[in-house]
Amino acid sequence: MEVNYMLAYGSAEASLRLLWKFGLLELLLPIQAAYFVRSGFRRRDTRSNMLLTLFSNMDKLLAPDKPCHSSLWVSILAFHKALSDQPRNPMVVAAFSLLIHNGGNITEALEIVRRITTPHDASFPELLEPVNLNSRALTSEVMDLAKGVKAALNEMTDEHAISHAMAGYSKAPFSDLVLIPLGLYLRVCRIFECVKGGGEQGFVSKQGSKIHYESLALGSLPEVRHNFARIVFDTVFPIKS
Repeated sequence: MEVNYMLAYGSAEASLRLLWKFGLLELLLPIQAAYFVRSGFRRRDTRSNMLLTLFSNMDKLLAPDKPCHSSLWVSILAFHKALSDQPRNPMVVAAFSLLIHNGGNITEALEIVRRITTPHDASFPELLEPVNLNSRALTSEVMDLAKGVKAALNEMTDEHAISHAMAGYSKAPFSDLVLIPLGLYLRVCRIFECVKGGGEQGFVSKQGSKIHYESLALGSLPEVRHNFARIVFDTVFPIKS
């Protein structure tokens, strides 16, 4: 898949910008192109947005000789679409990504979330102003986000939804191209299904920050989940230098 060569080898942000600049994003990823239009992103815009920042942070972990499995960038696309459709409390996003990392251990995730002191990136409209939620409310919001991600992934694999993504923009070309085959769709579903499962029996979350690139390229579940959570955290809670 040519799109995978553009997104999985450390140049995803630049590729997305070029696809948008030359009018190809509407054909390949019309749902994401619609996001660019809604946010007023111009063809030669040098600004960024949350989707570009997610891919920029993913690029920092990859290289031409250190690619990721396509399930990682597809999971990021689905996650971002869910947030774009319904903005969320940053603490909900934090808990969600922690659950992805640890295989669904909600107790551990909530304990870590309570200790977060780094401010979120307030420039992203996908993130709401944080409010304090009790454990039950936070858990409920996280489960709702999981439903939103699954719905976003379903839209990204539905010809009808894709073909109507840019229907409201008169100059947009028609496209119903589905880039995500069934096997890849099922792999991405596997990444997220632990959120609603109450913890996967026998799942051991990845320890340490060192990336095992061979496993990442093969789509190892712990490796993909770890890097997904890492990318989301670096985007939502950037460390200021």
